[in-house]
Amino acid sequence: DVQLQASGGGLVQSGGSLRLACVVSGFPFDDYAIGWWRQVPGKEREAVSCLTKKDGSTYYADSVKGRFTISTDNAKNTVYLQMNSLKPEDTAVYYCAYAVTTYMTTFAYEYAYWGQGTLVTVSS
Repeated sequence: DVQLQASGGGLVQSGGSLRLACVVSGFPFDDYAIGWWRQVPGKEREAVSCLTKKDGSTYYADSVKGRFTISTDNAKNTVYLQMNSLKPEDTAVYYCAYAVTTYMTTFAYEYAYWGQGTLVTVSS
């Protein structure tokens, strides 16, 4: 079974940086998409950044383009989200998620596996 363990959240001042990490165990599938999502109370969960194994394509939400970078370390089975120039509106609970797929998708229902969230708080 696929399990995801997210970490790296915390409190940071506006303009600061954080790096989230998600360790993935139990890879039963050759093709997948993996990514980061975030959610604030009262709002839907939104895709922040995703990538696909098959062709390495990436997705970034418009609100984070140029500031966030998704990457993987296959030796460590870990996906990272480097977040720079953080803004108060980036405050949210961040989740990593895994989908069995060969194509890029930002539909939450296609991600069958989710890690626990990690809270990111950006103070102004």
